[in-house]
Amino acid sequence: MRRLLIILLLVIIGQVSFSQQLPLYSQYLYNKFLINPAVAGSDGYTSINLTAREQWVGISGAPQTYSLSIQGRVLKRSYIIKTSKNNKKVFRPATDGRIGLGASIFSNTSGLVQRNGFQVSYAYHMWVQSTTQLSMGLSFTGYYFRINQDLINMEDPSDPLLYENLRRGIFIPDAAAGIYLLNRYYSVGFSADQLFGAVAKIGNSVYSNYSVSRTYYLFGSYSFESGKSIEWRPSLLVKMSEQFRPQADIGLNFIYNESFWTGLTYRTSGAIIANVGLKYNHMHIGYAFDFTLNEIQKITYGTHEINVAWKFGDSARRFRWLDRY
Repeated sequence: MRRLLIILLLVIIGQVSFSQQLPLYSQYLYNKFLINPAVAGSDGYTSINLTAREQWVGISGAPQTYSLSIQGRVLKRSYIIKTSKNNKKVFRPATDGRIGLGASIFSNTSGLVQRNGFQVSYAYHMWVQSTTQLSMGLSFTGYYFRINQDLINMEDPSDPLLYENLRRGIFIPDAAAGIYLLNRYYSVGFSADQLFGAVAKIGNSVYSNYSVSRTYYLFGSYSFESGKSIEWRPSLLVKMSEQFRPQADIGLNFIYNESFWTGLTYRTSGAIIANVGLKYNHMHIGYAFDFTLNEIQKITYGTHEINVAWKFGDSARRFRWLDRY
C-alpha cells in the first residue's frame, strides 16, 4: 500500500512539473478576466464573478476549482479646466478613464495537491480606431502550494516525499501579462501565465526538478447579428504550454436579446461542452457540462461548472463603454 501511495504522489508531482497546471474553464467566453489580465475594465462594467468547477464528479480526488473575482474601470468622475496650446480654457476629464483594475482569490485541489491564492491586475485601455479598443494588462499572483498529508498514511512520517515545507505549504509568487483587442463585433486576446516559473524553490533534493511551465492563451470570437435580438458567436481558444502541448476549444453560441444564451464547444483533448445561461437584472447565471469522450466517462458523472456574475454600469446603449469612456 505504501508503495502505491508513493507512486501516486510521484505521478502527481510529475504532472505539476510537466503539464499545464492551471485549470481550463468552460465558460471563459463570459469571464475572460480569468485567463487574461488585460480584460479588467475593458467593457466598462464593474463585474463580480463567482465560479465553481468540479471535474470528473464521482471520482475521489478529482480536480476542483473555485474562484471569486472583481474587476472594473476607473471612471471619468470629474472635470478640470486646462489651457490648450492656443491659450484657450477647455474642460478635460480629471481621469482619462483608461485604467482597469481587478483582483481575485482562488482555490484549486487536484488529488493530494492544493493551491490557494490571489491575483491582482492592472490594465490600460486605449483607442486604436474610433470603435476599436486595445488593452494591455499585467497581474501578480501569489499562492500556497502544499501536499495534503491527511489523505495519506506513510509508515515513516519523515519520508522525504513528504518534505516538511510541502506539509505546511510553500508560498510561490508569479505573474501574468496579456493584450486584448475589442470592438462591437469581435474580440481577440493573447496572454501568458506563470511567467516566473515558480521562483520559490521547494528546497529538497527529491524535488530538484520541480518547475512550473508557462502557459499561453490565444482566444477570439466574432458576433454575427441576425435581426435585432438574435446573435451567433463562434469562438476559439487555444491553450499551450512550453512543452508545445496545444489544446483548442472550438465553439458556437446562440444569444437572444442579450438575456439568454446557449452553445456547444468541442475540446480537442476529448470533450463536448454544453452551456446555457440567462440574465436577470444585474445578475448573469451560467452553467456548463463537460462530456468526456474517453474511457473515464464510464466511471464519472461528467464535469460541472457554474458561473454567477453581477455586472453594474449599464446604460441604454448596447456598447455602454463607448459613451462612458
